[in-house]
Amino acid sequence: MECHRRGILHTKAWLVDDKHLYIGSANIDWRALTQVKELGIAVFNCPCLANDANKLFDVYWQMGAPNTQVPSSWPADLSTIYNANNPMDVRLNTEQSAVYLTSAPPEFCPAGREHEIDAILRVIRTARQFIHISVMDYIPALLYSENNHYWPVIDDELRAAAYNHIHVKLMMSRWKNTRKQLYSFLRSLADINAGLPCISVFNPNTGRKQCLANSTGSVEVRIFEVPAFGNQSQIPYSRVNHNKYMVTDNSAYIGTSNWSGDYFISTAGIGVVIQSDNSMRVSQIVNDVNEKIFMRDWNSQYASSIYDFDLDGNRLPPTAQTVIS
Repeated sequence: MECHRRGILHTKAWLVDDKHLYIGSANIDWRALTQVKELGIAVFNCPCLANDANKLFDVYWQMGAPNTQVPSSWPADLSTIYNANNPMDVRLNTEQSAVYLTSAPPEFCPAGREHEIDAILRVIRTARQFIHISVMDYIPALLYSENNHYWPVIDDELRAAAYNHIHVKLMMSRWKNTRKQLYSFLRSLADINAGLPCISVFNPNTGRKQCLANSTGSVEVRIFEVPAFGNQSQIPYSRVNHNKYMVTDNSAYIGTSNWSGDYFISTAGIGVVIQSDNSMRVSQIVNDVNEKIFMRDWNSQYASSIYDFDLDGNRLPPTAQTVIS
């Protein structure tokens, strides 16, 4: 297929002895361990999950043969029964969790495999309180195709979530390779706050409807920069927050894809979705990803409001910047 001749294998995964696995943002490169901020999940002694991940590897292995084309249907032994409708019930740390693996592009999904973009949209749609996202790149468009075009699939869902009273926090990375057009789209997303509705109820004392406290959704966007010290700034492709993950009040998604359309249409990537196996209980893993990783970074000195930058990505002078409380 023409599109896959231009795509790349962007997956970062390790499978060891049919029982251990790693999925995350880190390349096998010295910079990933010393100069780039990464995030991934390592699972040990879990043959069932490793076996399912190995089916994804087998897809890549088959496609790596010379002159191979994407088959009209994949062999039955590469299919899976585990997806959003039937997650795998596994014990992670000390609790039972519902877990499933995702894959992109759709052509790389044998029967039963959850498409990565479908999983991301599902996690957004099932959030009840908040959606927190950390990605290197975010833009509702294709960036690397010959005919780039608008691709609002994720952007539309985030706007709809905020309109439906969910609090959205999006943290994108800034480094020397960030494209300036990303800032306009991020500003556009953050600018919808003034038009978001509240949940209104009738007040018999005033004879009017009034907003319930804290019922209006929100979108906040911050830019995360990894500082460079000394000659670190001279190291190419380094000093960047390379994460690709999302956490909500009930789910965590950890992937290998940046959030532009190319990564879901013509680039190979995978992800993992983790939830509690009990919908009435919040997963401790999900809570830790939010509190110990996302909120730590969000509230750090390295994160700045999108309004601290102009539309070309240049940092504004301190007198024009937003004060973050």
